[in-house]
Amino acid sequence: MWRWVRQQLGFDPPHQSDTRTIYIANRFPQNGLYTPQKFIDNRIISSKYTVWNFVPKNLFEQFRRVANFYFLIIFLVQLMIDTPTSPITSGLPLFFVITVTAIKQGYEDWLRHNSDNEVNGAPVYVVRSGGLVKTRSKNIRVGDIVRIAKDEIFPADLVLLSSDRLDGSCHVTTASLDGETNLKTHVAVPETAVLQTVANLDTLVAVIECQQPEADLYRFMGRMIITQQMEEIVRPLGPESLLLRGARLKNTKEIFGVAVYTGMETKMALNYKSKSQKRSAVEKSMNTFLIIYLIILISEAIISTILKYTWQAEEKWDEPWYNQKTEHQRNSSKILRFISDFLAFLVLYNFIIPISLYVTVEMQKFLGSFFIGWDLDLYHEESDQKAQVNTSDLNEELGQVEYVFTDKTGTLTENEMQFRECSIHGMKYQEINGRLVPEGPTPDSSEGNLSYLSSLSHVNSLSHLTSSSSFRTSPENDTELIKEHDLFFKAVSLCHTVQISSVQTDGIGDGPWQSSLAPSQLEYYASSPDEKALVEAAARIGIVFVGNTEETMEVKILGKLERYKLLHVLEFDSDRRRMSVIVQAPSGERFLFAKGAESSILPKCIGGEIEKTRIHVDEFALKGLRTLCVAYRQFTSKEYEVIDRRLFEARTALQQREEKLADVFHYIEKDLILLGATAVEDRLQDKVRETIEALRMAGIKVWVLTGDKHETAVSVSLSCGHFHRTMNILELTNQKSDSECAEQLRQLARRITEDHVIQHGLVVDGTSLSLALREHEKLFMEVCRNCSAVLCCRMAPLQKAKVIRLIKISPEKPITLAVGDGANDVSMIQEAHVGIGIMGKEGRQAARNSDYAIARFKFLSKLLFVHGHFYYIRIATLVQYFFYKNVCFITPQFLYQFYCLFSQQTLYDSVYLTLYNICFTSLPILIYSLLEQHIDPHILQNKPTLYRDISKNRLLSIKTFLYWTILGFSHAFIFFFGSYFLIGKDASLLGNGQMFGNWTFGTLVFTVMVITVTVKMALETHFWTWINHLVTWGSIIFYFVFSLFYGGILWPFLGSQNMYFVFIQLLSSGSAWFAIILMVVTCLFLDVMKKVFDRQLHPTSTEKAQMYSNTVALSDEFIALQPLSRARNQLSKLSLLKQIQVSSAWTPYAVSQKEKQRAHLLEECWNEL
Repeated sequence: MWRWVRQQLGFDPPHQSDTRTIYIANRFPQNGLYTPQKFIDNRIISSKYTVWNFVPKNLFEQFRRVANFYFLIIFLVQLMIDTPTSPITSGLPLFFVITVTAIKQGYEDWLRHNSDNEVNGAPVYVVRSGGLVKTRSKNIRVGDIVRIAKDEIFPADLVLLSSDRLDGSCHVTTASLDGETNLKTHVAVPETAVLQTVANLDTLVAVIECQQPEADLYRFMGRMIITQQMEEIVRPLGPESLLLRGARLKNTKEIFGVAVYTGMETKMALNYKSKSQKRSAVEKSMNTFLIIYLIILISEAIISTILKYTWQAEEKWDEPWYNQKTEHQRNSSKILRFISDFLAFLVLYNFIIPISLYVTVEMQKFLGSFFIGWDLDLYHEESDQKAQVNTSDLNEELGQVEYVFTDKTGTLTENEMQFRECSIHGMKYQEINGRLVPEGPTPDSSEGNLSYLSSLSHVNSLSHLTSSSSFRTSPENDTELIKEHDLFFKAVSLCHTVQISSVQTDGIGDGPWQSSLAPSQLEYYASSPDEKALVEAAARIGIVFVGNTEETMEVKILGKLERYKLLHVLEFDSDRRRMSVIVQAPSGERFLFAKGAESSILPKCIGGEIEKTRIHVDEFALKGLRTLCVAYRQFTSKEYEVIDRRLFEARTALQQREEKLADVFHYIEKDLILLGATAVEDRLQDKVRETIEALRMAGIKVWVLTGDKHETAVSVSLSCGHFHRTMNILELTNQKSDSECAEQLRQLARRITEDHVIQHGLVVDGTSLSLALREHEKLFMEVCRNCSAVLCCRMAPLQKAKVIRLIKISPEKPITLAVGDGANDVSMIQEAHVGIGIMGKEGRQAARNSDYAIARFKFLSKLLFVHGHFYYIRIATLVQYFFYKNVCFITPQFLYQFYCLFSQQTLYDSVYLTLYNICFTSLPILIYSLLEQHIDPHILQNKPTLYRDISKNRLLSIKTFLYWTILGFSHAFIFFFGSYFLIGKDASLLGNGQMFGNWTFGTLVFTVMVITVTVKMALETHFWTWINHLVTWGSIIFYFVFSLFYGGILWPFLGSQNMYFVFIQLLSSGSAWFAIILMVVTCLFLDVMKKVFDRQLHPTSTEKAQMYSNTVALSDEFIALQPLSRARNQLSKLSLLKQIQVSSAWTPYAVSQKEKQRAHLLEECWNEL
């Protein structure tokens, strides 16, 4: 019983085997030996709470925060012992913070509940009892047969059983899962593909054995055991058989599938799991400051307690005549009394810890993140995509980046491939206006055969590939040359996973519908832009891929249709770096066509023009082109039988299937004959060079991590400005052993030391990087840190993440940022402190797993230099200001104890204690943290060097923290002693001779304090809007109005009202008004003078930009600061600038035409200095 309870609570989950057995249509065996497996239902639960657990779960999560837990302890102490302040003073702010956070989280969860109910209540059709039954999505069980119609979304992970096509195929899009809009083909096993009606499916007796659920969208292993006529037929199941929840059925009328994973076990739901929590440097600093202030608090409480007992050592102060002790107090333990007094002082001073800091920071991050999405400068009109914020916890981290790690393809480049050149049998060609033109002399060719390369239109027919020997030797005549080129482009047209989409497919069945279409009518869809570019290039040359079914691929050559039987597809993977297809030609011969990176194809080749092709590939790479090599192999009947058997065994294995498949692929893809190589161009995105140069000027080191070959990566790095022509390029490539790698690293380190070159660049390949990271991490890091730019090529995804991890844990612990656009970049995006996803053409995995998503790499400069700069300045000021104003608040309370014999008498009324952080001083700093712009945004973007002023968490350094803390203590001393000298000599400040009491004294201190800290916030504000004016001066007015009402009326619900008529009496004294003004001016005068001297004697780049920007924007006196020869040119600019400024809105990121004009003028004025 206890074990069952633990399992239900999730503490002791039931044991699960590595596989699950699913009986289709839930037809369980009747022999009684079967123990049914329990599967979860199909409900999707993205919500965090329920009605029953919301309160306890939310409270538990909130009290895990140190500040909340601390105030809870203080509140409990106030309830248990006699303390100088009411429990309300701690309880009400705590209740406010907890309530606001709970309402926010509860509302967000309520929205998730609504979304879940909509999804779970969607209608679906399930085959039960020989008929179709309409039910809700949440009622689907594992084993149910579900019918899905065209354009419907799959409600669970289904294994395809049949479709309206005879071959059992269907097309789906997975845009909602990975962003890929291309059509993907899925196929059913032949035995179930013919069961196209409910009645036929009702006769199916089959069992599916598959792996337990996992999050990988592209991995599925299983097998289907079909019982037909007392015989069992075993068929392998792979990703091509699995229809994922969230995908949509396209170009197919209907399909039937059996549910294998449901609810939260579907692959889509497993990908909901949150990533590891990232914490910003500001948050870590904030926790450090909190601990320091906690130490100050405990120190003040201990000092006060010790001084109290020191004072009471004299008998006259231990038990004065007006405060006699009770018998119980005289007999109580001294230790208990000491502890009780210590806790009482702890309660009295507890407001030095700002409880409202956390809720203010949370609101600032949440509301501030909207500005990124609203920024029109980050909107990409062509793709209609705006910037997205997936987490608001790292906004300020954008202003602290020291290293940028970026992918190349799709991130720095457009990922729009255009076929440019190729090498066929050792001869280079380039495409010009849809025709192949040879580069350089071709001695073995005549004008006649070169005309073939320009156009295939003169060829009426081409013989089939009937003799393998004709492809294993160099062609000796025109016909053989034509066959070589024909075979090359046939390989390109057949070795791919391209799909063709058209509404014409509906209702055609399984016929070759595409064969009647002209090439210009065909629209290709591919998961890889490279594949699409190559198939389209082959079509322009004259060999047109016109469609495929499960078993055939159709190619049209000059109007003549050829059908190749598709026997096997050896899928691409990042380890092999190639893909292959095995096809049977119309003549009956079986061929393997393979394409992939030259490092994975050339070593497997035993024939063809290998050396010439290798030279051509290197030449292509030097031009920055992406290269692929193409090869083939012909099988004999016996060879194919062995291959077919081994593939079947590997694909039906439930254990170690991937390892077995890798072994079989290695066995098949050998002894290849090289046909040639292709070269496609991926052009750079707009303003990539400018962005990288700006990052470098900002002091940010840029590393490019790519899977491309060495020459291609270096060429692109040079073209995009990552490497300069004058930069000394160092190489760590082709290392074969640890010792060789170590020696090379030492040589590079010596060269860096000896060479008097300002900048060095380093090129590392994946193999050498593995060796360097294995034994020589420190030496490798030393070389990298001394290089301005690093390029890592031939990188595997996990290697990218490992490099970032290495930089993160280095002694300097720099802040890292990773940028990528594809699924292979997800690991590095999640590893970096800040992950940026590019919403490109390789899907949305990177964007979904990132912290921020942008449409183009060039937007990175605005994101870092403007948004990151602003967010960091705002939150750094917010954090330090909170601690400053609380030091101002509680230090007079500490000083007051010296004048009341440490009797724990409070200086302020309990209502003021409660509302100080909640009402009187909260809004100005919140609005500042949302709207502050200390420099014009366009100056920040155009002058990246200003980014250096805030790097390395400079504004939250110990030095700055101590300045704010000392400032708070100094202001508190002025508040207290200024008020004390005014009314501490028993002088009457009222016309009727009445004296001020202790509550008046405390109210005077509190009034000066509220005004001072609010005006201090005003002095920190550079960007004034009507909202800033409203909350700044409105907070002071609200304090006066509230105090007049609170102290001017006898409130019947208050037990005691010490403040009755106190505030009115205070304001009726002219001396009090004079003292308030004098103390406020005194406090702020010293601070202002320090800032003036600092700006004049030691101005930072940011302060120079502020002074310059303000002078240009606000006054024509700027003309006097320039030489007379330039004054006239500035007059017209400044007059226009003032017109623009008057009409500009307060919105921080307004990007109107006038705002851009203003920025342009500012930049011109700056450049003329």
